[in-house]
Amino acid sequence: MTVKALRFRPGVNRENTQYTSEVVGTVNPNYPVSAGWYDSNKVRFRQGLPEKIGGWVPVSLNTYLGVCRSLFNWSTLAGDSLIGVGTNLKFYINQGGAFFDITPVRYTATLTNPFAAVTTPPYSNVITVTATTHGAQVNDFVTFSGATGLGGNITATVLNKQYQITSVTTNTFTFVATATSNASDVGGGGTVTAAFQINTGAATEIPLSGWGSGAWGSGVWGTSATSNVSLRLWSQSNFGQDLIFNPRGGGIYYWAELSGTGSAGVNISTLSGASDVPTVANFIFVSDASRFVFAFGTNALGTSTLDPMLVRWSDQESVTMWTPAATNQAGDIRLSRGSQIISCVQNRQEIIVFTDSSVYSLQYIGVPGVWGSNIVGDNISILSQNSAVLAAGVTYWMGVDKFYKYSGTVSTLRCDLREYIYANINLGQSQQVFSGTVEGFNEVWWFYCSGTNTTIDSYVVYNYQDDIWYYGTLARTAWIDSTVLTYPLAATYNNTLVFHENGLDDNTNGTSYPIDSYIVSSEFDPDDGDKFSYINRVLPDVTFRKSTSSSPQVTMTMIPMQNSGSGYNSPQSTGGTNIIPTAQSATAPIEQFTGQVFVRVRGRQFIFKIEGNQLGLQWQLGTPRMDIRSDGKRGNT
Repeated sequence: MTVKALRFRPGVNRENTQYTSEVVGTVNPNYPVSAGWYDSNKVRFRQGLPEKIGGWVPVSLNTYLGVCRSLFNWSTLAGDSLIGVGTNLKFYINQGGAFFDITPVRYTATLTNPFAAVTTPPYSNVITVTATTHGAQVNDFVTFSGATGLGGNITATVLNKQYQITSVTTNTFTFVATATSNASDVGGGGTVTAAFQINTGAATEIPLSGWGSGAWGSGVWGTSATSNVSLRLWSQSNFGQDLIFNPRGGGIYYWAELSGTGSAGVNISTLSGASDVPTVANFIFVSDASRFVFAFGTNALGTSTLDPMLVRWSDQESVTMWTPAATNQAGDIRLSRGSQIISCVQNRQEIIVFTDSSVYSLQYIGVPGVWGSNIVGDNISILSQNSAVLAAGVTYWMGVDKFYKYSGTVSTLRCDLREYIYANINLGQSQQVFSGTVEGFNEVWWFYCSGTNTTIDSYVVYNYQDDIWYYGTLARTAWIDSTVLTYPLAATYNNTLVFHENGLDDNTNGTSYPIDSYIVSSEFDPDDGDKFSYINRVLPDVTFRKSTSSSPQVTMTMIPMQNSGSGYNSPQSTGGTNIIPTAQSATAPIEQFTGQVFVRVRGRQFIFKIEGNQLGLQWQLGTPRMDIRSDGKRGNT
């Protein structure tokens, strides 16, 4: 018999059939088997070899309300690390693991005897509030103060707090109180101050439906097309140690660090010296060059109508001065290619602006023009506001049907998973797509909803140093890889923030669970493909470096086939698949692996799989060997 090495090319490739993947790429002539990888989950590549990704732990066990769509990290002058957290319901500052609600107040009303409770059985904890033209919507938050009790269980203590609105009419709304009324709660409340927070947003995108909402002839004839409901997206940027933040399609708000975490953000137009501050914007940004505050997709001077292609900026080093004058550098420019500005990314000495069809470079040129624009890419697409990211000086983003990069010029990013990803993505939830980096491993990650799912469950990774791709499943809603933080930070559907690449397990909410990681090869020929091969021994090569388990273990599987695409061979010993456990001694100072495993596997082609699902496990695959011999050209009869 001959011992042959199993050497696989790095990266996962699904642009062709599983058998074709064996010969795609450069085959190392020193290794008779040089197949590719075809399937993966929670695995990355280091030095060309696959290994399990790191685990994650909660920043704290504190939770927030809503689905987080934006994370931003910066430091104060005192060195305190702050994290801006924007959800569809609230906006928070996270400091030291605690969440502080700084959601701005939209409207404050003084109400007279506004409360009405149920005073006959069955009693209820639902309270009706009369407030003329309150402008609130379901799920909004309102805080009452100054109220007196209603005479029974609904006391002043019950009323004077924050509540979430459960139903609305033009002049009334309801909320669920913390107590149930009785016959004595005859209504009233005295003179009450009601502070309404800015309107909440949707947690998922609700696409158009009905006749004419999609391709020609789609939808049900005679049904009206419903409007598209966008999910709540935030943009945020620090101005020194303070924070500027904006809900897409809403106002621009300012939170001053000196005011403390107990103070809400305020509209910039209410600050002292404010002049012609935009009333609405789709995206805001603070430039690295000379600190200009930008509003992308905003209202022009003298109007309140949003122009989705208009860019305005404040005076240099000013948050409040937006009126252009000979004595300042405030100004504006309207971009021409596209129908709306989607996003922007700060690069070296330029701001990259994405419309829905073009890429612009904004560069500081000084007075009188201040900022100049150049088209650097046309006829492109971008999938969402959060799908573009900067990594190692290059801007990467996900389009509606392919990936792009900008490094001075715009080009299509070669992708070994393009067809697989776009055949499986739910484009009806494209606004949820977001990107992030793991700089420690030279990776760009994109998260998306797969199939018909309306929540994010999948990711795809581009390793820009090795020019390879891999993918898997993971439910996250926002991501940031900040130099201020020790680890990449992500938001979960459990309403917690977690540090990634920290530990080895899934510890989302304080309890550790194993991470299921695996990688599967393409179909490969140990021989020439026309002959059967017989494998009777495998020499594993796995390292368990950094594992905390006393007996870390993975499983290897060799899957034989009679012909490519024919399905697995019938059992020859323990079945068509042969399980190969490999383990490390708990007391060994270095890795000690299973030296050899005897198997009986016969086939023309094989698939190799390695997987692990154990607490405290970390593994990396090396170059296993298999003891193989030629076994003729005929299959089993």
